[in-house]
Amino acid sequence: MALRVQQRRGQDWIGPELSVPARTVSRVLRRYRVPYLRDCDPLTGEVIRFSKTTAVRYERDHPGELVHVDVKKIGKIPDGGGWKAHGRHMSSSWAKKRARIGYDYVHSMVDDHSRLAYSEILPDEKGATCAGFILRAAGYFAGQGITRIERVITENHFSYRHSADVAAEISALGARHKFIKPHCRWQNGKVERFNRTLQTEWAYRQVFLDNAARAAALAAWLEVYNNQRRHTALGGMPPTSRLSPT
Repeated sequence: MALRVQQRRGQDWIGPELSVPARTVSRVLRRYRVPYLRDCDPLTGEVIRFSKTTAVRYERDHPGELVHVDVKKIGKIPDGGGWKAHGRHMSSSWAKKRARIGYDYVHSMVDDHSRLAYSEILPDEKGATCAGFILRAAGYFAGQGITRIERVITENHFSYRHSADVAAEISALGARHKFIKPHCRWQNGKVERFNRTLQTEWAYRQVFLDNAARAAALAAWLEVYNNQRRHTALGGMPPTSRLSPT
């Protein structure tokens, strides 16, 4: 219970840390009626919502067969820290007295089979920006052994649906561009789930006192995510365990 409070992790992480079966950890958490992590604030651990999950899961047969791409918009941190550092009294009326500082746009690509992920913080989500990210993400994937991307799936945002730059870049990769059905975000579920993990374990895992510090921490977190972090869907192994040595 102490490890759950300190680390805000689930049974698949706590179990190996304590050298006990994950099912035992799960029974203890349920016994004490500990809320699920998906229903809690990633920074404070307080219950903030209730959500539903689906039992229908799928996975592509090999790396590169399908990659998921999405953008997560995260509010920038003012110098000195925001309300997470100083309390709720700094939000609302206090925030209105300050100039707007805007958002970071975190672009991410996730491989469906291996869950290998690549992210960049960019200034917007315009077509040219999205296209440039896809090019660099494909380059990173190639360096990890995924030399061929067959399909790219995105939501129906204007920058994906109507951008000539995005269409040209995906075509240059020799890939097909797929779109999710309207209002069916779960079809892009691998990257949507990654976005939640990214928020919990990077963006809101600790209190940052300025935006640059949070941005600088992204690369190191991605390195851990891809090479060390245990992934439930991969049998407790990291994404790189499913890639051929390069």
